[in-house]
Amino acid sequence: MEEIMGLLRIHVKRGVNLAVRDVRTSDPYVIITMGEQKLKTKVINMDINPVWEEDLTLSITNPEMPIKLTVYDYDTFSMDDEMGDAEFNIKSFIQALRMNYKDFPDGTILTKVQPSRTNCLAEASTVVLREGKVIQELALRLRNVECGEIELELEWIDLPGCKGVR
Repeated sequence: MEEIMGLLRIHVKRGVNLAVRDVRTSDPYVIITMGEQKLKTKVINMDINPVWEEDLTLSITNPEMPIKLTVYDYDTFSMDDEMGDAEFNIKSFIQALRMNYKDFPDGTILTKVQPSRTNCLAEASTVVLREGKVIQELALRLRNVECGEIELELEWIDLPGCKGVR
């Protein structure tokens, strides 16, 4: 098994204008996968603008590996309906962590990632120093669906005994 660099806390904030998969609404939840790891949020009943405010944590061994997010509509008596997916990488986030930012003031923007054809960003994503922590805010436009975005916040957690990002 590869050596763990540290943990990535993914704060799943909310969904915006998600697709309707039931009669007039949906019961969305999010699944995040990276390699063999698979994490799931709780189901939010009857809401196409759900607020999860839920933390999911991945152990990172390979920062080059993309992280995939899929939104589903929970159904009791049938298969859950897919409500779109998105993918993001943490390369810029890891580069920012490798910077010598110890003397930077709170609120310093360490880097910015622009939306492009090769990513799912709905808007520019900033990696910022907040209270001594490196944080990245992401708004991801869902693919393979008529509408919807998911808002996330990333935070790195160093683990004692792990190789870290440096």
